[in-house]
Amino acid sequence: MWRQGDVFIQAWPTVPDGAKELPHCILAKGELTGHAHRVAESGAAVLFEHGGVQYLDVRGPRATIAHEEHGPIVLERGVYRVWIQREYSPQEIRRVVD
Repeated sequence: MWRQGDVFIQAWPTVPDGAKELPHCILAKGELTGHAHRVAESGAAVLFEHGGVQYLDVRGPRATIAHEEHGPIVLERGVYRVWIQREYSPQEIRRVVD
């Protein structure tokens, strides 16, 4: 498992049937800074969404997850589940503000 700020990435067996291909490879955007957790290499991976969960299919030999404030993560070919850390407060559960 890998972590880049509030983004978690875990190797996963396969992209679920019925997952929707997204038109970008941005895993998460920072609400305060505008920086993005993203795949650096064009065409190296495809991002899917299914049931509110993202899946990254690395189709090239590797893909680098980049962010301006964190070190890069290099992922080998394969499928990965991606999720965002949540904050808890008594009033609501929400995504961590990056």
